Amino acid sequence: MPTLKDAILDFYRCPEQMLPVILEGKLSSDVGYFNFGPKIRCYGRSSTGSRTAQLKSAVEDVSGAIVVTDRKVALPFNPTEVIDNLRLERYAKDVRMGEFVQKLVTRTYYLLRPMLGVEIRKHMQRAWLHLWNKLPFPVWPVDRTVEDICGKILTLSLEAQGLQRIPFIWFWPNSATGCVMMTHDIETSAGLNACSWLMDLDDAFGMKASFQVVPEGRYQVSPQLLSTICRRGFEVAIQDLNHDGLLFLDREEFLRRCKKINQYAREYGARGFRAAVLYRRQEWYDALEFSFDMSIPNVAHFSAQPGGCCTVMPYFIGNILELPVTTTEDYTLFNVLGDYSIDLWKTQTELILQNNGLVSFIIHPDYILKDNARAVYESLLHYLQGLRAEMNLWFVLPSEIERWWRARARMHIIPEGSSWRIEGDGAEKAVLAYAKIGEGKLVYEISASSIGSN
Repeated sequence: MPTLKDAILDFYRCPEQMLPVILEGKLSSDVGYFNFGPKIRCYGRSSTGSRTAQLKSAVEDVSGAIVVTDRKVALPFNPTEVIDNLRLERYAKDVRMGEFVQKLVTRTYYLLRPMLGVEIRKHMQRAWLHLWNKLPFPVWPVDRTVEDICGKILTLSLEAQGLQRIPFIWFWPNSATGCVMMTHDIETSAGLNACSWLMDLDDAFGMKASFQVVPEGRYQVSPQLLSTICRRGFEVAIQDLNHDGLLFLDREEFLRRCKKINQYAREYGARGFRAAVLYRRQEWYDALEFSFDMSIPNVAHFSAQPGGCCTVMPYFIGNILELPVTTTEDYTLFNVLGDYSIDLWKTQTELILQNNGLVSFIIHPDYILKDNARAVYESLLHYLQGLRAEMNLWFVLPSEIERWWRARARMHIIPEGSSWRIEGDGAEKAVLAYAKIGEGKLVYEISASSIGSN
């Protein structure tokens, strides 16, 4: 059973004794929204005040009930429960359609989709999503609620103990200040045929990417293509089964399809998965035999399925590592927003890196075939190339992120004299960092000389 501290400890990998968090009072039986300070929105139970079932009225702030005394931080809610509710999108059930209506709409749309070109689909999608900018939560264009909750609790822990700083295991290896991940979803045979020149383009900018292939129904996946992708230093992941949008509509059908999806994963040597149209039901993920998933948006205002995981960091769903989609898809940018610039991507990247997060992109070879769209993608690559030169960012394939995050989750900080040491497999790449309060806010400090060792 998850404890009060688990989500914060997993996020920071700090010594447990430096997180003196306890629960104040008995949690409510009802679940809803409340605030943790003026700007941090939570969803779950609390031991004080009232909770709002839907975001149509003022939300109560429970921070007045926090007690910081006797070297303890007494909270009126369980932060692990709240963070799980956000990451697993449990709050989003309040804005979803009824299950019967959702199935009817989805089946009808995907029955007609093969007859609808992009020009028709984009107008339908604009009409469907026309109220996107009125959605109060998650926060557009990047939601960092999980990071805000973790940071505030660490700040309270510092204050309660009178500490100058708390050590933790830095988020990325070798002192990297953030991480960049490129992915390419192949939707049609035209996109499949464009893979070679897309790899050439990526290579020209020093970018490696993961190519998500649809195993059935869309095109023929040849062993030669898979071999070429891997030989050139890229990687292959599975995208759904047949991209018909129906994977998660029925549990029995999902399990039947999962057997085939898992078989294709073994055949292709793929460790990662992404669902078509970013549909997801995290409670079913235990049937997927993958090391990582890439299906959950940070903010899902433009997705067919509303919600969003409200974090810019990887996290575990059972034994699967989730690598959230933290920027807007190219299809949405071009066809729904009608934006042929990288301004939104730049804004999102800057916001993500303010929290040292994962900047992940979905670029379809299918949707950058035209000159204007291809020029936008080249501008993005130019921009990222500049960031690589300016900042110590980790540009890496999804599977490498998964290996690192899994290794980090097994590492520990142990005392060594007047300092600390990181222990565990892979610790030679890990960096000891410190959280402290500077100018009234939580700041991080890392040192290249603090790289851990086994």
